[in-house]
Amino acid sequence: MRAKTAVVLGAQWGDEGKGKIVDVLSQGFSAVARYAGGHNAGHTVIHGDQKFVLQLIPCGVLRPGCKGVIGNGVVLDPIAFLKEVAKLRNLGIEVDGNLFVSNRAQVILPYHRMIELAAESAPGRQKIGTTSRGIGPAYEDKMARSGLRIVDLLNTALLKTHIEAACAEKNAIAHALFGTDPLDPRKMYDEYAAAAEQVRPFVADTGRLLHKVLAEGGSVMFEGAQGTMLDIDHGTYPFVTSSSSTAGGAATGTGVGPTAIHNVINVTKAYVTRVGEGPFPTEIHDATGEILRARGNEYGAVTGRPRRCGWLDIPLLRYSNQVNGAEWLVITKLDVLDELAEIPICTAYEIDGKLTDEVPADVEGLGRIKPVYTRLKGWQCSTAGIVEFDKLPKAAQDYLRFQERESGAKIGMVSTGPDRDETMILPEFQAALNEIHA
Repeated sequence: MRAKTAVVLGAQWGDEGKGKIVDVLSQGFSAVARYAGGHNAGHTVIHGDQKFVLQLIPCGVLRPGCKGVIGNGVVLDPIAFLKEVAKLRNLGIEVDGNLFVSNRAQVILPYHRMIELAAESAPGRQKIGTTSRGIGPAYEDKMARSGLRIVDLLNTALLKTHIEAACAEKNAIAHALFGTDPLDPRKMYDEYAAAAEQVRPFVADTGRLLHKVLAEGGSVMFEGAQGTMLDIDHGTYPFVTSSSSTAGGAATGTGVGPTAIHNVINVTKAYVTRVGEGPFPTEIHDATGEILRARGNEYGAVTGRPRRCGWLDIPLLRYSNQVNGAEWLVITKLDVLDELAEIPICTAYEIDGKLTDEVPADVEGLGRIKPVYTRLKGWQCSTAGIVEFDKLPKAAQDYLRFQERESGAKIGMVSTGPDRDETMILPEFQAALNEIHA
C-alpha cells in the first residue's frame, strides 16, 4: 500500500505562492514537514482578515489537529524560531504540542550572519543576493562537519565549548578578510543557552515521528522552501540557495525514505518572478513588468525586496517538472494577468543562433538565451475569485491548457486570489487528494 504523502514545492525561484497552496492542501493531512532552508524563506497565508507570514514554521500549524514538523534538512536560528512561535501564540494558534523540531537540524549562530553579511558587502566579491541571515555559512559548517545541531544546543557544556572555539576561528577569519569587529562568545553563550531551554520542549526525533504517523495510516505533506531553480545542485548555480530545495530534498531533509514519497506537486505562477541576483531569461524590462509587480504585490514576504517579473518560461518549467518528477501543477496569481490584451509565453530558447529547449547548466549559457515567444490572446476581464474552471474566460482556459500541454504535468489547482476560498480544485486532482486522505 502506497504511503499517504505529497511534496509541494516551487517550480522556479521561489515566491510562487506555496504558502497559500500548502495551507489549502493541509486540510486533511496529519502532518506538514518542512525539509530545507532557513528563515530566509517566507510563506504568506491569508485567511479572512488574518495574515500569517511564516518563515520557519510549516503552514500545517494553522490547521487544528495537524502537526508541524521542522526537519533535519533545515537550518534553524533559535532566536528567530522563538520570535515566530511567540507571534503565533499571540494570534491564538496552538503551537505547543503541535510543533516539532528535529534534533538533527543544524543551528544558525551569530557568527554565521556576521560572515555572510561581510562577504556579501565585500568589494570585489560576486553578490549572490542572499538575505544575510546566516543560511549559507550554516550549511557550509554542516558540510565541513563543524556545525552545531539542535541536540548539541541542548547540551550546555558542549554548547559553551563549541561557541568558544567557533568564535575564536570565525572572529579571526572575519577580521582578516573583512575587518569585522569580533563577537563576544560569553554573551553569545548566555543568550543561546537561555534560548535552548525555550526550544527544548519542541525538540524530537522527527524522522521517527513522521514514520509513526505514516505507519498508523496518517498522511504527510512535505513543504518546500525557495524553489527548484534555487536548488544547490539543479538551480542556476552559483545564484542559488545552500540546500536541496527540489523534491529529492524531502527524503534527505526529513528522514523519510524516497519510496514513501508520492504525489509531487509543482507550484508556479501564471508568470515568473525572481528575487536577488542571477540569470532570468524571460525578465520583463519595460512598464509591463511594473504593472505585474504592482498587481501581484511582488515584494518579498521576509525582506520586502521588489521581485523581478517575467513571462512564463516553458523550457524552465518542463525542466523543473522533470527534476522533481512532478505529476501535478498548481497555477497561482492567474488574476494578475487579467488586464493584458496579449500574453507572451516562452516556448523555446535561441542560443548563439540555434533553437533549443534545453536549460543550460552554466550562467554564461543562461545569459546568452534569447527567448522565443508564442503570444496568446488575453482575456481582459476579471478572473478574481472564480473557483470553477468552466466559468473562466475562454482565453484564460486556453492559456492554462497551453501551459499544461507544453509543461508535461497536469493542472490540479488554480488560485485566483490570496484567500483560501479563492481556489479551484480540478476533479482529477480532487480524486488524488481523496485517495491520500482515504
